[in-house]
Amino acid sequence: MYLTRIPVDICRRKGLEFAGSPYRIHAVVESSFAAGAPRTCDGGRILWRLDDPIGRADCLWLYILSPSEPDCEVIVDQSGLPVGSEPETKAYGDVLASISEGQCWQFRLKANPVRKVLVDKGRVPREGVRGTVQGHVTEAQQRTWLLDRAAAHGFEVMRSTSGAEALAVSHRRRERFKRDGGTVTLVTAQYDGVLKVTDARSFRKTLGFGMGRAKGFGCGLMTIAPVAGGGR
Repeated sequence: MYLTRIPVDICRRKGLEFAGSPYRIHAVVESSFAAGAPRTCDGGRILWRLDDPIGRADCLWLYILSPSEPDCEVIVDQSGLPVGSEPETKAYGDVLASISEGQCWQFRLKANPVRKVLVDKGRVPREGVRGTVQGHVTEAQQRTWLLDRAAAHGFEVMRSTSGAEALAVSHRRRERFKRDGGTVTLVTAQYDGVLKVTDARSFRKTLGFGMGRAKGFGCGLMTIAPVAGGGR
């Protein structure tokens, strides 16, 4: 597995148009891999996410997780590259292999928090039943969405000294973009916090295969970084 970071120049029209269409990004990311290159493997699948880098207003960062290395030039040709910036690709297999129970990590996840409800004429929607997919729109709902799924994905969100979860929910948006002549609407949110690994196997799967829906449109990729002051 490989993790790639590509700066996207949003000071120019080309970069802004690229960043504004998850459908276009999906297509360009796919085209950056050869036709015969694997889209999935035992360790994970192709995932991507756009981030706002701290301290920079001229670009966004496109992160790509993939079984093989992408051709970054294909993406740069469509998105533009800020002056003085270059794409970076690093092997990610060692990170996945190093995961073990009890580790603590800072994490970031962009997700599409939704629920399934049964909507019948004249009846109240019921959760947990096969039916319509609806996005969670309030911060409380979006926070609960992650906390309720953490254990099944091999982690728990840590708590601060005050007892509150070490979790921030931001960039809460309703994204709309064109796809095949229609309009796609996604509710998205960014999660930042500190977690503890409770099941290494499940957590490695979360890192490699993503969390939640809309993975082809920039959701699901969780990235981790060491916690300042120690990892346990």
